[in-house]
Amino acid sequence: AGQLYQVHRGAGEVFASLGVLHGAADGDTRLGLSYQTAQAQTRITISGTVKDAQTGEDLTGASVHLVELPGVGAAANAYGFYTLTVPAGTYTVEATFVGYPAQRRKVTLDKSQRLDFKLTPGGQELNEVVVTGRSSQANISRAQGGVETLDIKQIAKVPVLFGEKDVIKTLTLLPGIKTAGEGSSGFSVRGGNVDQNLILLDEAVVYNASHLLGFFSTFNSDAIKDLTVFKGGMPAQYGGRLSSVVDIKMKDGNNQQLHGSGGIGLIASRLALEGPIVKDKGSFLITGRRTYADVFLKFSRNETTKSASLYFYDFNAKANYTLNDRNRLYFSAYLGRDVLGINNFGNNYGNQTATLRYNHLFTDKLFSNTTLIFSKYSYQIKIRANDQDFSIDSKIQDFNLKQDFEYSPGARQTLRFGLNAIYHTITPGRVTAAADAVVNSTVDRTNHSLETAGYVSHEWSATDKLDFTTGLRLSQFSLLGAGTYSAYDTNGRIVSSQAFGRGEVVKTYLNLEPRFAASYALSPSTSLKAGYARNVQNLHLLSNSASTSPTDLYVPTSLNVKPELADQLSAGYFRKLGTTGEYSFSAEVYYKWLQRQVDY
Repeated sequence: AGQLYQVHRGAGEVFASLGVLHGAADGDTRLGLSYQTAQAQTRITISGTVKDAQTGEDLTGASVHLVELPGVGAAANAYGFYTLTVPAGTYTVEATFVGYPAQRRKVTLDKSQRLDFKLTPGGQELNEVVVTGRSSQANISRAQGGVETLDIKQIAKVPVLFGEKDVIKTLTLLPGIKTAGEGSSGFSVRGGNVDQNLILLDEAVVYNASHLLGFFSTFNSDAIKDLTVFKGGMPAQYGGRLSSVVDIKMKDGNNQQLHGSGGIGLIASRLALEGPIVKDKGSFLITGRRTYADVFLKFSRNETTKSASLYFYDFNAKANYTLNDRNRLYFSAYLGRDVLGINNFGNNYGNQTATLRYNHLFTDKLFSNTTLIFSKYSYQIKIRANDQDFSIDSKIQDFNLKQDFEYSPGARQTLRFGLNAIYHTITPGRVTAAADAVVNSTVDRTNHSLETAGYVSHEWSATDKLDFTTGLRLSQFSLLGAGTYSAYDTNGRIVSSQAFGRGEVVKTYLNLEPRFAASYALSPSTSLKAGYARNVQNLHLLSNSASTSPTDLYVPTSLNVKPELADQLSAGYFRKLGTTGEYSFSAEVYYKWLQRQVDY
C-alpha cells in the first residue's frame, strides 16, 4: 500500500482521499486506491460565465477556484468566460470579485458541465483600484508586470476639471505615466512619445483621444466599464505601438431592466439609457454627451464672440445578444466631434469607430472571438476671409479583421493565439480652394498599407510560487501603391524613383517580437517579477509640439521611414499591505532601447 501511495502522490490531485483510505482495513485500502487511480486519470472540464446579477454585465477578471484544491483556479476573460479542467470528484466551486460577496456551489464532476455564476453587489466596499484577476492576490501571482486595471467606480472618485470624469487624466496619476502638458490629453509612458500608446475602445483604435484641444478626453465615463493599461511587457496579442496599451471596455448594458441616468455639469450635460433587448439574453446601451459653452456665448454683447462656435459632442452605442450557450454577438460604435470657430476661421475634428464581434465556444476548453473593426480620425480647417477661401482636410482610416483563440488545456495553463490584418488609408492633406482664392487646390498622395500579424502566448503556473508568460508575435507591414515612390540618401537627394500600380507592393518589412514575463512569490503577499518585450511601430506621428493637437499628421513606414523599434527590460517588487490586502506597494525598474525614432 505504501508503494501505491507514492504512485498516487505523483498524480497530485488525490492526497486528501488517500489519507482517509489509509485508515481502513488492508483489503479495503487496496480497493480504494485502485478506484482512485482510475478517477485521478479522468479529467473533467467545468466552464461558464460570471456576471453581475443586477445588470447582466460580464465580470471581467472574476476568480473561479476550487476550495478543495488550493492554487487551482481560473480568471474570467474579457467576456466573462472561464474554464477549468480538474480531476473528477465532488468539489466546492467558488466565484469571487471585488465588491461582491463570494458565491459557492457544490458540484459533482463526473462529466464536463457548464456552471454559470451571477454575483450580487454588496458586502464591504474596498478602497481598491487594481481589480483582482485570478484571485485576491492576482497582482502578486500574475507574471505580467507594469499592469494596472482601473474600475470606473474608482475613477469617479478622482477630482476632475468642471466635474467631468476623465479616464485619460486618471491614468497620468499612475507611476510611469506622465502627462504631455497642461491642457493636453496626450501622455508618455516610460520615456516614450505621445504617439507610442495604443488606445483601444472595444478593440477599435482611437487616434486622437481629446476634446477641446486636450482639456477633456473622448471617453464618456457613463459608457465605460473598465480599462487596463500595460506599461511594460504587453502580451503578444497587442502590437503596433512601442510604449503602452490602454484597453478600454464599454459597458454591455443592463439585461434585467430598463434604466436611465443623466447629469448636468458646469460645462456639459449627458444622458444614458440601457436595458434588455430580451431579458437575460441581450441588452443595449446608448449614451450621449454635449458641451454648451457656445450657448452662453450667444449672450455676449460682442458680435465676434456671439457668433463663435465652441462645443464638442460624443455618442456611444452598444448591443449584445446571446444566441445560445456557445454563441454571442456584440456591436458597439462611437462618434465624437469637436467644432471650434471664430470669425472666418473654423476647425472641426473627431473620431468614428465601430466594432462587430462574434464569440463562439468550440469546446469547453476552446474559446474564439472574431472581430471586424472600423476606425477613422479626420479633421478639417476652414478659412473664409476676402480672397482666402479654402479648406484643409486630413484623415486616417482603418479596416481591421481579428481572429483570436483561447485554449485552456488545464487549470495551470492558458494558450492564446490568433491573426490580425489591418488595411490603412492615410490622406495627409487635401486643400480645396475656391476659384478666386489665392491658394490652389492640391491633394497629397493617399497612402495605402496592409499591416498583418500572427501571435501565440502561453501562460503557465509552473508551481504555486512560479508563473511564466511567454509569447511571440510576427508582424508584417506592406506599403501599397498606387503612386510614385522615391528613395533618398542621407543628404535628402533622390537616388531612385519608381511608379507602382494600385495594390502593388512597394516595400515589405517583417519583424519578430518576442515577449517574456515571470513572477516568483516570496510569500502569499510578496513577489518578484521580471520581463522582456520587443515592440514594433509602423505608423508615425508628425507633430510640431510636444503634445498632441488636432492637426497632427500620421505617416506610414515607407522606403525612407523605417519601422520604429523598442526593447524593454523590467524588474519589480510587489507587495500587498494591510490585513485584507487593501493597500499595495510596488517598485519597478526598467531599461528601454528606442531605435529609428522619428523627429519632425
